[in-house]
Amino acid sequence: MTEKAIRINPFFQEYGTPHDTVPFDRIQISDFEEAFMEGIRRDNEQIEKTINNPKKPTFDNTIINAEEDTEGYYDLLERVSTVFFNLMSAETNDEIDALAQKMQPLLTQHANDIRLNKKLFERVQYVHRHHRKLTAEEKMLLDNCYDGFVRSGALLNEEEKAKLRALTEEASMLSLQFSQNLLKENKAFILHITDEKKLDGLPETAIEAAALAAQEREMDGWVFTLDMPSYSPFMTYSTQRDLREKMYMERNTVCTHDNSENNMEICKRLVNLRREIAQLLGYKTYADYVLKHRMASKVRNVYKLFDDLIDAYKPTALKEYEELEAMARKKEGKDFQMEPWDNGFYSHKLQLKKYNIDAEMLRPYFELSKVIEGVFGLANRLYGITLKENKDIPTYHPDVKAYEVFDRDGSYLAVFYADFHPRKGKQGGAWMTEYQGQYISRKGENVRPHVSVVMNLTKPTSEKPALLTLGEVETFLHEFGHSLHGMFANTRFESLSGTNVWWDFVELPSQFMENFAVEKEFLRTFAFHYKTGEPLPDALIRRIVKSRNFNAALACLRQVSLGLLDMAYYTKKDEFSEDIIPFEKKAWKKASIKKRKKKPVTCMTVQFSHIMAGGYAAGYYSYKWAEVLEADAFRVFKKNGIFNQQTAQRFRDCILSKGGTEHPMILYKNFRGQEPTIDALLKRNGIKRETKKS
Repeated sequence: MTEKAIRINPFFQEYGTPHDTVPFDRIQISDFEEAFMEGIRRDNEQIEKTINNPKKPTFDNTIINAEEDTEGYYDLLERVSTVFFNLMSAETNDEIDALAQKMQPLLTQHANDIRLNKKLFERVQYVHRHHRKLTAEEKMLLDNCYDGFVRSGALLNEEEKAKLRALTEEASMLSLQFSQNLLKENKAFILHITDEKKLDGLPETAIEAAALAAQEREMDGWVFTLDMPSYSPFMTYSTQRDLREKMYMERNTVCTHDNSENNMEICKRLVNLRREIAQLLGYKTYADYVLKHRMASKVRNVYKLFDDLIDAYKPTALKEYEELEAMARKKEGKDFQMEPWDNGFYSHKLQLKKYNIDAEMLRPYFELSKVIEGVFGLANRLYGITLKENKDIPTYHPDVKAYEVFDRDGSYLAVFYADFHPRKGKQGGAWMTEYQGQYISRKGENVRPHVSVVMNLTKPTSEKPALLTLGEVETFLHEFGHSLHGMFANTRFESLSGTNVWWDFVELPSQFMENFAVEKEFLRTFAFHYKTGEPLPDALIRRIVKSRNFNAALACLRQVSLGLLDMAYYTKKDEFSEDIIPFEKKAWKKASIKKRKKKPVTCMTVQFSHIMAGGYAAGYYSYKWAEVLEADAFRVFKKNGIFNQQTAQRFRDCILSKGGTEHPMILYKNFRGQEPTIDALLKRNGIKRETKKS
């Protein structure tokens, strides 16, 4: 008997790995489809058992049944889906992309079959009206379950349900196509330089990375890509304005070209599909539908936040841009016209002039292995946890490191994967995800989570280890903040654990962690020169702190403009048929400060993954909303000491471990003792002056 004949699909058996982690080394692409289909079959089998149960529907035999029978036999679809779609983002290829196109409609149809199952909903509805006394967490689970059915069309008639099925299935496929197009377009472009003179102004680290990129492609010279570790230094340092323009235009016109990766019509259709879905469910707009389960709650509250931020930041942003423009004209001549591809270049020049600091000065002190030690050390100092690499835990790529996480008392807490560098089959940006969520089993076992962060940080070269910018250190801290939210999860039900919270609350733990990046006490723990071992000089730290708010108002308005664009699409009550490019310029005009007569034709919408394929549709404002929360929360740490363990434990107990078991404002007030105000953010950004009392 051949080895092939006796091989068992890894998804169909116990993994037999440390902490039951995913056996990436044993999974073949052919395993996915088989596991998807068997998972659907098992789901259907369980649903039939539930709806045919002759006993009266109860919380325990209907709601908990649906939640907790994901253990063992019935969790197959969740297991395979989690692995497959995480790989689609972090390590995809043509075969995986093709399988996604095949499976996505089947999976959406299956999800609709569950949510639109009349008999199943009748049981849920009965329990929602007649149930035993419930704990707060049980009540939240029941409400979420019932509302999930309603928001998925359970109260519609059969004709409306059929229409909803068609709309959701089409939207699902288009979201997938959007992401695949964006990845292909971003990876297709390279800037190939063979003339060394064209490298003028670029730092050594960028040149070495470009040489490595060329070698990997078996090309001479230097290759620059649209991946941020390549793109950002080029736009910041290159003196070749024509090449900066080329790079800028390539990045900002992806998915607009006359080819199969054009996302224009996909975006229009997605906006209309979501509007139609919301209106079919009884809402005026898609934003109204989304905000019902958000802290903001109403469209007017989102716009109030934007208006408050614009009023507070725009005067400063105008001054910041005028100062930038004045410097450029002083250097280039009074008739010089600033263009978008000049912003990074002259911002760097201005920052250097004002504060004598730039990203390259700091890189030697932010060697990746030391940054890892620093971030892990911060978690240890705050919460008492330790992370130890375990090479016996399988990973999906050699770049990925797997760690066991242990709590203060030495008990096992979680598995943590870290995937640091860009590569061909990996989406841009940075994100946190899970391969297993936390929950308490029926046997009483606290099943611990397996969390992962995926980033696109500067790669090592043959000459140097991976040396990060301060911005990349902040990115690591941000995603690690999400991970702590997942790792500290301590709830009964998986659907309420970790980051399963309202989306304008989920960014609180992540953005909160970014605050430490400019704290001297934290920098002193890991920022040592990779060659000499010398600590980051006090003078540089002072300049980091002093320059923290450099162009902060411009950065704020940039985020607000993207939020305005998001809301412009998803507050539409009628069919969207406008041309996207002029529409988006009009949408964010209120937050714009630049008055160019002729603007380059670029497009954000077609690459705006957050609102088209990433779950942030009508929710991009969440970043600014959560920033108000985290700035307010960090003031407590600043007051009590940034490493104060009592404060950190309260943050863990009140917020990080609670998941979505209560309304997020209740959780926040349990920690803070009051609701947040925008004051802390304004003071941190230097928009509002600190007072002695504060």
